[in-house]
Amino acid sequence: MAKIPITCQRRSPQITTVSEDMCAAEATASLLQVEENFSACLARMDALIFKPLLQSEPSDQKGKENFKLFLLLNDQFQALWNLTEENYRIVKQKCSTSESFCIQDIYIVWKGDLFLSLYIRYFVTFANYVVVHGFEHATKSKSEAWKHHKTVLKQFLTDFTSETSMSLALYTVLHKPIRDHIEQYILLLNKLNEVLKEGSEKDIVSSAVNEYGKLKSFVSQVLDEACFTKALWKSLGYKFTDMLCVPERRLLEDSKNLPISASTNRSDRILLFDDVLVLIQGNSFQSFDLKLVWVDETYREKSAPGMHGLRIITPEETFVLSAKDPQMKAVWQWKLNQAIRQALNGKRDFPLWGKTGEGTEPSSCRFFTYVFRLESKFKSASYEGEWHWGKPHGKGTLKWRNGRNHVGDFKEGLEHGFGICLVPRRSEDRYDCYKCHWYEGKMRGYGICEYGNDMVYKGYFKDDVRQGFGILENFSAEHPFKYTGQWENDKKNGYGVWEDKDRGERYIGTWLDDHRHGQGIVVTQSGVCYQRTFHADKMVGSGILLLEDDSVYEGNFTQDLTFVGKGKLSFANGFILEGTFTNKSGQGLQTQGILNTSNEQLDERITKAQLGLKEFPVEKRWKGIYDQFLEFIHSGCKEEMEESFTGFHIQTSKELRKSQEYLFCQRGTEDVFWKTEDILEELVQHHELGSLQSYLEKALKSSLHPLGKLLKALTIAFQATYSGIGANRHLLTMAQEEVKYYAKKIWEFYQGLLHLALEQKGQLPMKCVVGEVSDQKAYSVVLPLILPCFYPELFMLYMLYHEREDDLYCQGIVDLSLFPDIKLLEFLDVQKHLWPLKDLTLTTNQRRSLIKDKCFLSATECLQKLITTVDPREKLLILQKTYEEIESTVSRVVEKDYKLPMDDLLPLLMYVVSRAKIQHLGAEIHLIRDLMDPTNQGGLYDFLLTALESCYEHIQRMRLHQRENCHVAHTS
Repeated sequence: MAKIPITCQRRSPQITTVSEDMCAAEATASLLQVEENFSACLARMDALIFKPLLQSEPSDQKGKENFKLFLLLNDQFQALWNLTEENYRIVKQKCSTSESFCIQDIYIVWKGDLFLSLYIRYFVTFANYVVVHGFEHATKSKSEAWKHHKTVLKQFLTDFTSETSMSLALYTVLHKPIRDHIEQYILLLNKLNEVLKEGSEKDIVSSAVNEYGKLKSFVSQVLDEACFTKALWKSLGYKFTDMLCVPERRLLEDSKNLPISASTNRSDRILLFDDVLVLIQGNSFQSFDLKLVWVDETYREKSAPGMHGLRIITPEETFVLSAKDPQMKAVWQWKLNQAIRQALNGKRDFPLWGKTGEGTEPSSCRFFTYVFRLESKFKSASYEGEWHWGKPHGKGTLKWRNGRNHVGDFKEGLEHGFGICLVPRRSEDRYDCYKCHWYEGKMRGYGICEYGNDMVYKGYFKDDVRQGFGILENFSAEHPFKYTGQWENDKKNGYGVWEDKDRGERYIGTWLDDHRHGQGIVVTQSGVCYQRTFHADKMVGSGILLLEDDSVYEGNFTQDLTFVGKGKLSFANGFILEGTFTNKSGQGLQTQGILNTSNEQLDERITKAQLGLKEFPVEKRWKGIYDQFLEFIHSGCKEEMEESFTGFHIQTSKELRKSQEYLFCQRGTEDVFWKTEDILEELVQHHELGSLQSYLEKALKSSLHPLGKLLKALTIAFQATYSGIGANRHLLTMAQEEVKYYAKKIWEFYQGLLHLALEQKGQLPMKCVVGEVSDQKAYSVVLPLILPCFYPELFMLYMLYHEREDDLYCQGIVDLSLFPDIKLLEFLDVQKHLWPLKDLTLTTNQRRSLIKDKCFLSATECLQKLITTVDPREKLLILQKTYEEIESTVSRVVEKDYKLPMDDLLPLLMYVVSRAKIQHLGAEIHLIRDLMDPTNQGGLYDFLLTALESCYEHIQRMRLHQRENCHVAHTS
């Protein structure tokens, strides 16, 4: 049968043999006698000791404290007495009513756990009373009740002890009868165990014998510890006793009994208690909570040969305990470790010193609260969290008295990993809140800081200051602004974009120590744009000012755009005024110079001048974004850097927190897992172009993949420059080359990740693709994938740049749309044998010559799809499909395969373009031309795009010629 534990509540089968039945009956009878005698003894103890001592409460403070302990001891005594009485009643009832007996009838066996817990609580409380000299204080009491019972009590005490000291006699009488009673239980159970046969009943009794044996040892050890501790308090001075003496505290070892010394003669005496380690030197002492004490037994002393040391590690101090021989070191090491382990468990072993806890060392990882007191960055701060070898390590919270606190990850005593830090502002009742990454105690990597003055910074930190790429935005109503760009030593330094929402202008250029410094472009909400040199926020030297009416001024001008000094003003009609400009108060703008009226039209190179190309080389813009990614790759794509290298896919600090929980805690069920090891593993699996494009498309769309995060950061930088106020035609080339460079860098970073993945798999990395081949890959593979992110802002710039041409083209389209199909085909000189007259289906009262929008309808509808996609590849495919539809319609008309020569194609394509009515065709054509795959140059796509461009220009010329004829007619 299976062994039944002592705490089991099920009833086991009755004893069936006669000898076992008799044995149980004898044991029950013996137990009845034992319990009867013990109950009577307890009744006398209650009447002669507890009741008299509880009748009057002492008036002094020490006496009051001891009296409370005696009340607790009385409570435990009453519980023990009640259990004894209950056991006696049950056994007596069983003996008087039953003829057969079983193990369940022996209550001390079947309810052994209850008996053990009550005895343990009594003796622990009794020991607490002993430690504080409770009996000595009680016997000095002058109460009348105590004096009245003294004679009878002495007679009672002589039954148990010959001690003449009343305090010692009280001590003996309150524990010896109870210890003797435990001994009687053990003797009774041993006799029962000897006669039982092997089986479940014998196992139950054997287990009970074992547990009561442990109780016996436990009581002995508890009393020994109490006397040992009591003797210590007696030997120490009042100063130490008042500060260290706690009823529950027990002395486990004393360096006077087992010699050991601390390093650098820092202590005269070392005391190991069950909760603290105390070092006494002279009239002062230091105590260390055992829950935050680590013992390093691997330490080897070099400075003191022949000594055997234990290095003691605490949150703020480390010292060495040295013993003269290895045996003493081993004893101290064992006692320290066992005491620490029990302190961490929150309970003592049972018994206190035995085999229970042997072989188990205290954990090096712990959770505890500690207040730092020594001079350090954490001075006066309270830390609650995880520890490892004396240092905060893992998750934790730091709180300072001034209201500052830090919640996050720690490593080897310093903030390391993601954390949230609140820093109170001195002059206001507000806080700066940093939600960012930390490295060895300092902010490093991506973070979001919400300042108490309504400003928010999203970007990178290094050594506790803003460093690298970052965005600072002021949401206050007084002076709202937004800066997107490079930071160095907590200041705006390098290339950056500043938007002043009050003034309605945007500065794009270089910075030095929070000031605009160097070359800069200013774009205003009204459309005015200028480029100047700045020095400490002030404009210096001459510049170029591009006005909204296409006038261009080259020279010096003030902050409010007033011309001053020498300059040249080129008007939109081609006139040029060159001279000296002045602006006197009340007299307006005055000039002295020469007006040249010989030019009929202003040069397009001036009106469409592109700014910033030489001043801001594309490879030097947004260097801070690329640097973070390079650092991530150079680190070997370590997971701890995965989130900190770039985090601009996060829009709010709340999302940032969720992102960290995803990264560092349990990952949820995602459609796609982008763990670093998964990324590197999957990278090497995509060699074919189609597979690679599919992988990159998925990676760039993911907010969890490093390439996706990089693209998000670049998108934010691009929008900060060219959206809204920044939508100015003079910035088109700057934006276009920036998008191309993004594709190039993303391809380079993909190659870097692939190189690392192959290295980690032990494979020889492929030769790096450089130069033109690398650029070709970037434009053909990456550019079409990233273009949708930048298309809205980029296409707006193309529309603005080609606005005049598109307006002229649209007017021409309006004119051509008035023609019916046959008239338009005739007007465009399309050969009559190519006209699809069969497509002109007539209804009642219709004339063929008046039907519109029926010829080449499939080609027209196909070309109209040009505006439905952003990918230049797809736009070229649409153009090719349009050409094929035209050719297919002509083949159907002539009833044979027909390859269109250029002379036939252009008029037919002109017809389709005029019927498609694409609004911004010029912007579409030039975007395709600028961003299409270089390998398409000189091929069919290039030919078709050139043909479309010719149609576009021809429609403009037609309209321009018509306008000139109207002008001539009007003037004549």
